[in-house]
Amino acid sequence: MFYRALISLFFVVVCGCSSQQAPVVIHVSPEGSDSAAGSSASPLRTLEEAQSRAREFAGKLPVTVLCGDGIYYLEETLELSKEDSGTAEAPVVYRAQNEGQAVLSGGLLLKLQWEPYRDGIQMARTPEGLDLDQLFVNGERQHMARYPNYDPAKKDVPYRGSAADAFTPERAKTWSDPAGGYIHAMHQDRWGGYHYRITGKSANGELEYEGGWQNNRPSPMHRKARMVENIFEELDAPGEWFHDRKNDTLYFYPREGMDLSQTRVEGVRLATLIELKGSQAQPVRHVTVDGFTLRHTRRTFMQNREPLLRSDWTIHRSGAVFFEGTEDCQLLNCTLDQPGANAVFVNNYNRRARLAGLHVFGAGASGVAFVGDPEAVRNPVFQYGDPHDVSAVDTEPGPKTDNYPMDCVVEDSLIHEVGLVEKQGAGVQIAMARRITVRDCSIYDTSRAGINIGDGTWGGHLIERCDVFNTVLETSDHGSFNSWGRDRFWLPKSGAPQVIEEVRKNPKLPFLDAMETNVIRDSRWRCDHGWDVDLDDGSSNYLIENNLMLNRGLKLREGYRRVVVNNIMVNNTLHLHVWYPNSQDVFKRNIVMQAYRPVWMEDNWDGEIDNNWFTTSDADRLKFAQYGADANSVVGDPQFVDPATGDFTVQNTELASKIGFENFPMDQFGVKKASLREIARTPIMPEVKIDPDTGKTSAESAGETAQWSGATLSEPKGDALSAYGASFEVGGIAVDTLKADSPLAGEGGLQKGDLIQVVNGQKVSTIADLRRIVKATEDEVLDLVILRSQSPVQLKLRAWSRDL
Repeated sequence: MFYRALISLFFVVVCGCSSQQAPVVIHVSPEGSDSAAGSSASPLRTLEEAQSRAREFAGKLPVTVLCGDGIYYLEETLELSKEDSGTAEAPVVYRAQNEGQAVLSGGLLLKLQWEPYRDGIQMARTPEGLDLDQLFVNGERQHMARYPNYDPAKKDVPYRGSAADAFTPERAKTWSDPAGGYIHAMHQDRWGGYHYRITGKSANGELEYEGGWQNNRPSPMHRKARMVENIFEELDAPGEWFHDRKNDTLYFYPREGMDLSQTRVEGVRLATLIELKGSQAQPVRHVTVDGFTLRHTRRTFMQNREPLLRSDWTIHRSGAVFFEGTEDCQLLNCTLDQPGANAVFVNNYNRRARLAGLHVFGAGASGVAFVGDPEAVRNPVFQYGDPHDVSAVDTEPGPKTDNYPMDCVVEDSLIHEVGLVEKQGAGVQIAMARRITVRDCSIYDTSRAGINIGDGTWGGHLIERCDVFNTVLETSDHGSFNSWGRDRFWLPKSGAPQVIEEVRKNPKLPFLDAMETNVIRDSRWRCDHGWDVDLDDGSSNYLIENNLMLNRGLKLREGYRRVVVNNIMVNNTLHLHVWYPNSQDVFKRNIVMQAYRPVWMEDNWDGEIDNNWFTTSDADRLKFAQYGADANSVVGDPQFVDPATGDFTVQNTELASKIGFENFPMDQFGVKKASLREIARTPIMPEVKIDPDTGKTSAESAGETAQWSGATLSEPKGDALSAYGASFEVGGIAVDTLKADSPLAGEGGLQKGDLIQVVNGQKVSTIADLRRIVKATEDEVLDLVILRSQSPVQLKLRAWSRDL
């Protein structure tokens, strides 16, 4: 108490009265003492004590808690509440004295006595009751004993190593006690993944486990993309470890040349390091956290149970840094080093949260997530196929409450290697939020999207000058940018007639949730396993302008009012999937390098598609002229300045002026902060593929077509499979047309738009597969499994022909 009184007197007498807003500086050091004065010469030791001292001045004087270099092992989350708030004139700042050198750790330093176990494995006793979720040696995350082994070079292989026999009974029989181990498996269509905790095994080696609730588009596990971890018998590779909790013993296989007596070994205990938590009624205000390195947080994948409306995600609302109920709070210049789950989670009511100068890498889940409250959503629906009557929805626009993030920004940040554990992760995730800005960010090496907007509620988001690439590495059917708009107006394709009719009666219906326009501009995108930019199911009210798309082009599926102007799509084009009539879509002044790639467009080409620039041929320009497209478009060489170095500035000013194309900066993509820009990667530039003889760019070859009992069948390839909701790996046979009197139709039969995937228990991905099965079968009934409106359906065909 003596020192608390002394420091208060010091700040009032020496620093001046509060009317002068004299700053208060409270010094902290790992070598300090909590009974000290808190001055530079006599620092405190813990942030908890510094927080207690800072509260005496919070809201009255500007307060800075200045943390010296070193590691601060937090025994509990640092919780900042209303009592810690500052004001605009007197903010509260927690700052590292030297950026990056003050480390906040959610772990603990393990002082171990190592001894040999066998085969190069070392063992050591651990403190009683220790629960280790992650292990770091010299700051590098090690891997739980697992099968298959981890291979860092396999960035596009799920889990950096997966196998069909990961937990077969034959393998499980070799494990004495697998309880406490984990199964990780991809979704059947690689739309994210699942996680299970092993609880035991039966006498015949069959594993017993719980889990599988981590994906909002339920399916069986992928047959091959599987792995297990935390199994003692799988401890067989350098860098692997296993903690025997029953016997308080840690086993570790050190890498060659590692001297364990000279290593720093740290375990992980906390899921959240810093929590700024208030409420709308009593928010945390004007608090800034600046310049720290944040590391050692737990994984939370088994707690991912909450669906994000009708997106493909489930979430757990937590992060290494957690915002809830804040106004004008900031996280600046921090490194979030290998967090076990989400790095930053901005939850429910937050206003004007600013995240800037961040370096996020090695995250188990997402880099940054802005997620609101489903109770704020009118007519929320939580699964893709849940019943939903569009004619009965609430027609009041916007949210019911204010319990969501709004006017928040993440900017000038480097985010990479995210989704290492949870495959539904993104560099930046936005759901049930409004006016979120993502600016000047470099995002790459992600398991799924670089940036994801999970719904249309409530729009107004701005994405600008970002550099997003090397995404969708372990998943499929997605984009570097991905969005959904499965809002109150939307139904799967089978419900399209109702959507169309209701929108005809109320043209404002698609914009009740998507109130404000989302803008994507001046950014660079590259995806090698999906689309560069993917506006999926119902995404509405977007302006997409001045973007450089380097590889897989742009997809627009079901939605309204997508205005796409002045973009460059290298070696690719516009993918039109299942447009609605009267969509209000606009596609103009864009440079494309293939003919458009429509799927299920039928006659719904009523948007404005004109004044575009084809680099290939007049045949490509005129391919869809019967629908009124591209009457005033042009064909020719843009004469890019230097594609090899990423400069796609157009030099052909004659053609540019004809369609109104305007050059945009080619050197402003990605992070700007000097220390981050120096280490940030940039995408590989594609070789521009124009055949000088034919003027044609390379495209995926079309599959075989066939007639069968009044049906026209085809083999959709590549991106076209997305329209059916089918895995690119599995595929299937599409029913393109079906005569009304076809024996394949009728009650319980096939329908136009079905995708046949299994016949009599055998997978079919080509018409040749189907032909072989049909001609060989002696039964009178064909058992089919099809995809209809992206959901599996079982059928029995009792009338069919072997003539195929």
